[in-house]
Amino acid sequence: MEKIGLITITYNSADVIRGFLESTFSQTFQNFIIYIIDNNSQDNTIEILKENTDSRIELVKNKENVGVAKANNQGIELALKDNCTQVLIINNDVEFEKQLFEKMLQIQKNKNCSLVVPKMMYFDTPDYIWYAGSSFIKKKGFLPIHKGIKQKDSSQFDGVYPVEYAPTCCLLVKKEVFQDVGMMDEKYFVYFDDTDFSYRVLKDGRHKLFYFSDTKFYHKVGSLTKSLEKEKKREYRGDFFIKQNTRNHIYFLKKIGSIYAYLFILFLFFKNNLRFIINPNFRKNFHTWKLINKSYFEGLIM
Repeated sequence: MEKIGLITITYNSADVIRGFLESTFSQTFQNFIIYIIDNNSQDNTIEILKENTDSRIELVKNKENVGVAKANNQGIELALKDNCTQVLIINNDVEFEKQLFEKMLQIQKNKNCSLVVPKMMYFDTPDYIWYAGSSFIKKKGFLPIHKGIKQKDSSQFDGVYPVEYAPTCCLLVKKEVFQDVGMMDEKYFVYFDDTDFSYRVLKDGRHKLFYFSDTKFYHKVGSLTKSLEKEKKREYRGDFFIKQNTRNHIYFLKKIGSIYAYLFILFLFFKNNLRFIINPNFRKNFHTWKLINKSYFEGLIM
């Protein structure tokens, strides 16, 4: 009998957590434990969670924000300790149909694969795709660009097929994957942790990842990690996003370790500075320029 250890990380999630819990507890597949890892929320997330007395909820309250990768590892370790055969890493800024867990397990069985990811739509514009599979693109520094992103859904990505990358907004993983490939790399505070994990799974070769479209899954994109900041009716990349995204891409390329990856690291130094000049999403000030370059060199020594 399959048993799912569902792992979600809360951080000031009060605005979204009720919808997530409602979707979870209404599932047709009910043999699961929810490991909620709270990264020191400062809103009323904990109070809302305590409203639900279901015995399957295990709440871990961190005294500080330890980041996404480390918090996921906390949940994975608990799930494996409790003899869960499957781990479902999932955001709580999502809502989904009641057959989701059942369908993911069935795809896993049908395709004899270890990892399954669903098609994901924008919550605010449910006819538009956020994720419909992805592959690592070498010429973009091995970035996995989402297929179909911001496209209106007209069944162009329907089906079940293998993919190389899946965001951990919703990823079902057999326990054996963590035994063979390892846990999340905790050097990633946020961003690139799922990229790194998917790439290691791909290179290991023992486990296959499949995407399927026959589901209803909606993501409230950007509701938990604010990558853009508004200022005088304009939107700019926030300092936190710039730091984490810049340094983590460099570190990811370092881990790949090929000659091409190191050449791309050098290329990124010039690209990042050019982007600072021409991209309107970056504030044109010394602070932002310094942050971009400081983060680049931090990535080199991670």
